[in-house]
Amino acid sequence: MRFLIHPIFLIFFIFLILFTVNGDALAENKDKVQFKDVTLTTSDSHLLLFALLDNNSQEKLEEALHSGIPMVFTFQVELIHIRKNWANEELSSVEFVHSLKFDTLKEQYQLQLAEQRNRTMSFPNIAEAMKIMNEINGLKVIELTKLTPDSSYELRMKATLYEKTLPMNLHYVIPFISLGNVETEWHNIEFNY
Repeated sequence: MRFLIHPIFLIFFIFLILFTVNGDALAENKDKVQFKDVTLTTSDSHLLLFALLDNNSQEKLEEALHSGIPMVFTFQVELIHIRKNWANEELSSVEFVHSLKFDTLKEQYQLQLAEQRNRTMSFPNIAEAMKIMNEINGLKVIELTKLTPDSSYELRMKATLYEKTLPMNLHYVIPFISLGNVETEWHNIEFNY
C-alpha cells in the first residue's frame, strides 16, 4: 500500500516551516528593539512626549521596503492616573502609525506621520527617513487641565515594528502559531505632576 501526500498539504507544510523559522529569527531581534532617550515635558497647554526607538532589526525591514512592502510602525501610548485606595484611571490612550514607502520612480522615501495629521515627508536616502521613522517628536499626550496637581501618573508606551502573518489570512485558521512579531516591551515611566 502506497502512502500519497496531497500537493496542497505539502505546500501548506512548507509554508508553515518557512514562516516558523523566519519568525524565530525575528523573535531573536525582539529583545533588541527598545525605547531610549525618553523625555516628558510640558508646553503651555499639553504634556509632551519625546522618545527614540533603538531598532536593531532594521535590515530585514529595509529589504521588505525595497521589495515594495511598506514599512509600518505602530506606536501605543497610555497615560494612567495612579490613585491611592482607588482603582487606577486611564486618562489617555493614543495609537498612531509611522508609514514608510519607497517610490521606485522618483527613487525617494515617502514617510507619513499619523500623529502630525498625516504629514508626508520625502527623503533621498533611507538613513534620513529612518531617523524620523524611529522617533516620537512632541506627541501631545493630554491637556494639562486634565491633570491633578500633586498626583502620581504612569506613562506606558509600546511599538510594533513588524507583524508577521500567514498568507491568505491563514493565521485565523491556525491561531496558535506565533510568527515572531518585532515589538518592544511596554516601557513605563512614573512621575508626579
